[in-house]
Amino acid sequence: MGERPRVLAIVGPTGTGKTELACEVARRSGAEVISVDSLQVYRGLDIGTAKPSPELRAEIPHHGINLVNPDEPMSAGRYARYARRIASEIGARGQPVILCGGTGLYARAFAGGLVEGIAAQPEIRAELRRRRLADLYTELCACDPTSAERIHPNDRVRIERALEVHRLGPRPLSAQHAQHGFRDRPFDVLWLGVFLERDVLWRRLRERVDRMFARGLVDEVRALHAAGYGPTLRPLQAIGYREVGWLLAGRMSEHEAREAIWVATRRYAKRQRTWFRAEPGLVWVDAQRTERTLEQALRQLAQP
Repeated sequence: MGERPRVLAIVGPTGTGKTELACEVARRSGAEVISVDSLQVYRGLDIGTAKPSPELRAEIPHHGINLVNPDEPMSAGRYARYARRIASEIGARGQPVILCGGTGLYARAFAGGLVEGIAAQPEIRAELRRRRLADLYTELCACDPTSAERIHPNDRVRIERALEVHRLGPRPLSAQHAQHGFRDRPFDVLWLGVFLERDVLWRRLRERVDRMFARGLVDEVRALHAAGYGPTLRPLQAIGYREVGWLLAGRMSEHEAREAIWVATRRYAKRQRTWFRAEPGLVWVDAQRTERTLEQALRQLAQP
């Protein structure tokens, strides 16, 4: 068997400068970038997801962006199949591949595959969706505590899926993941985790929230709602879109929305750091040591 194609994965918490690093590495190496962001896949969600600008995407080839409409289903498995195909095509053209983003499950699915899922059952899904989220999470804690520990109590989609698998399968979802072990690895993935000191990151995240509002986040959400993509859709429940939806509904002021987004983003960044700390072989690099970090990334990409 030949050597596995190499992929440089630049990952880490939101707001640490992953995109900037990936693009500078791409400029110097000729690489193409595959976004590993579960929200940038949606068309129309631009400002709130901090998508690379059209100008930047024209300069450096980006993939994994604007794949589906906000009301179309997207999963880690579907993303992984797409991203693996694109990575193979880039490699066949003789170009390096950079995976860049902060959605840990999508990155892990790309690198190691996923359990072949049990088909969704509409009757079970409908019954679960009629119940309170807190009750569903309590049930999950009882029947599959391992899954409950790794799924956020507010992540209704993943909680429902874990309960669905528990009802349908002989083993809970956590046991299936443990057996699979993410061992389907067609690529040699080199992991770089980008970090910032906490106070610096918190300040950057607050500044980013302000920039998003200045760039028109409220108008973006209003336009999505007007196009028929209502606030109950999963992408419109994401950080930023959810709070602006509340703002548009008169449930909070703009100041309250900004604060809520900042707090939620900080919590999300903490969860991302925890997730990627568990990735074997990941090397953390300091985003503030710009040139040293860039050189380290280029060495990773070029090493035999």
